Amino acid sequence: MTYEKVWANNPNLNKMELKKLQKDGLKIFDDIPYYAKHGFSSIPQEEWDLFKWAGLYLQRPKEAGYFMMRVCVPSGILNNEQLETLAGIARDYGRGLFDITTRQSVQFHWLQIEQIPDIFDRLKRVGLSTAGACGDITRNIVGNPLAGIDPDELFDTREIVREIYEFFQRNEDFSNLPRKYKISISANVYNTVNAEIHCLSFTPAKKVIDGKEVLGFHVKVGGGLSSVPYLAQTLDVFVTPDRVKDVAVAVTTIFRDYGYREKRHRARLKFLVADWGIDKFKEKLIELTGPLPSKGEDVQKGWNPGYFYGVHRQKQEGLNYIGFNVPVGRLSADEVFEIARIARQYGNGEVRFCNSQNLIIPNIPDKHVDAVLQEKVFERISIRPKTFTGYSVSCTGTEFCNLALVETKERMRRVAAYLDEHLELDVPVRIHMVGCPNSCGQRQIADIGLQGIKTKTKDRGMIEAFEIYVGGTLLNGGKYNQNQKLKGKIGAEQISEVLLHLLTYFKETKLPGETFLAYLDRVGIEALQAELDRILAQVSTVA
Repeated sequence: MTYEKVWANNPNLNKMELKKLQKDGLKIFDDIPYYAKHGFSSIPQEEWDLFKWAGLYLQRPKEAGYFMMRVCVPSGILNNEQLETLAGIARDYGRGLFDITTRQSVQFHWLQIEQIPDIFDRLKRVGLSTAGACGDITRNIVGNPLAGIDPDELFDTREIVREIYEFFQRNEDFSNLPRKYKISISANVYNTVNAEIHCLSFTPAKKVIDGKEVLGFHVKVGGGLSSVPYLAQTLDVFVTPDRVKDVAVAVTTIFRDYGYREKRHRARLKFLVADWGIDKFKEKLIELTGPLPSKGEDVQKGWNPGYFYGVHRQKQEGLNYIGFNVPVGRLSADEVFEIARIARQYGNGEVRFCNSQNLIIPNIPDKHVDAVLQEKVFERISIRPKTFTGYSVSCTGTEFCNLALVETKERMRRVAAYLDEHLELDVPVRIHMVGCPNSCGQRQIADIGLQGIKTKTKDRGMIEAFEIYVGGTLLNGGKYNQNQKLKGKIGAEQISEVLLHLLTYFKETKLPGETFLAYLDRVGIEALQAELDRILAQVSTVA
């Protein structure tokens, strides 16, 4: 170790911190070959949590011995060999399931410990890793999925993301953070990375220095969702591309050395930033980096929460990128192999994943666009999805996750399909479903967020249900984020019907072309609450 664990003598460290002092999480990589040889029963239960540092969680129920694996995909960009390797892992070991996450990563299920060494070998051969995909460590770096081809980017951020990602990979100086730590880096002017919800974000900016306009970044710190959401705040600094690594290392060092380690639920960077304030945080940052220029001009124009459907011109003449909907982010291995073939046959083989759980095939010459769109696999994975299916996001839910309270993934797909069958709107409505307060499905930034709960009934005992939140947004940096909870608990079996009634009311009372957010600003949450009350009085559900 090249740093001092300044927190080591804190008498109030939580149990996880004490365990991490005894054994760094990354050391689990050294133990996996032994466990793979001797089977799941050879893994001590006290070691289960450390598997997170290798990108592995035990599925529900843990005792069954099946793992979920998450693979880092910086900026969501994969070459053809990498994509085919991932498809092969899903086919050979993961029962054909291939999930795209809201952090542009890939998730597998149903893996067994005996299979992990071979999976690691396959990933290593194509330059992929699971290190940092989970655990108290730097997670997959979210980036602009259009980096390098984007007409709306100030500059190409691929090499910057790669440099930061590789620096933190298996770096034991930064593998023992207080909690998970999330970074985004993008120069797209439409905030394609949801910058305000990350621990650390680099956003596009420019500044006149010595009479010359310089392109670079502003820095946001302290964002995060879960049960106590915070939006990241902007530091008064301007960072040129060559200094991004310096700033990223410094912010991470501050979190490592000063972040809270007494209570797990208070250990995220957002709590330290909230307590210190943005000025004190900047002072500490400058102590580590040396002088940085003050803020320049923020060039962000709006917010695109990861949707790129259809055929679009790249900044390279004669080339196009095509955005497809993947319903709730779930593909089959066979579909992934087909997508890889199409990307190789018509483009340069790349495929890119979005934080909306969707995908992009870039670098398609004009002459091949029609042929791509005629491929059979793109009947389900469409460039023109129906309104609700195209704007639905879901976490994993109780199908695999030990933290979830309700089933979500397939339920969200069914709810969206039901709404598409019964209702047409002239604007999209983004619906995010989460199975617990941890909010991997990011319900706080959705037009309509559905949070799963368990609630007690008179005749059926505890049942799965949902609470409805409305008005989430990151427009204007999230300044007008409402994300307010409507009163009432809706049984899971009735959520489709209740949403249909509520959205039919929206359709009947909205103005032409009016978005859900604009509508809520105009009529107020009281109007929606009154309508929901009326619906719940008529629908047989939990209220």
